[in-house]
Amino acid sequence: MYRKTSLLVLLAALAFALSPLLSTGFNGFAPDQFPVPQIDPPVQPEGYAFAIWGLIYLWLVAGAVFGVWDRATDPDWEPMRPALTVSLLIGAGWIPVAQLSPLWATVLIWAMLISAVVALMRAGKADHAWLRAPIALYAGWLTAASSVAAGLMLAGHGILSAQMAAYAGITLALVVALAIQAMRSDTLAYPAALIWALVGVGVSNLDGPNWGVLALVALGIAALGWRAVANLRA
Repeated sequence: MYRKTSLLVLLAALAFALSPLLSTGFNGFAPDQFPVPQIDPPVQPEGYAFAIWGLIYLWLVAGAVFGVWDRATDPDWEPMRPALTVSLLIGAGWIPVAQLSPLWATVLIWAMLISAVVALMRAGKADHAWLRAPIALYAGWLTAASSVAAGLMLAGHGILSAQMAAYAGITLALVVALAIQAMRSDTLAYPAALIWALVGVGVSNLDGPNWGVLALVALGIAALGWRAVANLRA
């Protein structure tokens, strides 16, 4: 049974990593996909920040290969596999959905996040570099991406202004992230992904500059960094 589930994780990771190559890719929602067009929304990171997906894809695939090759029957690995498989399979079909419907893309990315966090919580303490770290990096970026999507939905449907939606999205990401850091303190990859995203948001708000968002970003980076240092000391 363990060998089958390890192979399922590998197949799901490969499908997820290949999905951008089998589509036109995704560089953010188009402004006109929303009733209120979102042109340069302050909640969204600068484009370069999305390059982290390359590392996420490679690390997830590498970890899955190692899981099949040398940890197929390891009890530290098995509990996380069903949830990670679900998350990756949803991710494999996410780009076509995002190109058609931001609403359903937001629903799906939250489903990806929830299942990725379940996988992170169930991952054993052995093999940090191959097991916990790639899942943590993936879950960390999804925490940012799902919160950005929520902010875009709020602003894009006129529920909040773009500025208030940025505050809401960043605050949501920080609340979720700090809670997950408290529950899973043995990996730095999770807060690293969040900090990378927040820096990207900060860079995108330098024009102006947007002092409110920049201040919240700085506060968030400080809080995540403090929590990470406290975890290391503990």
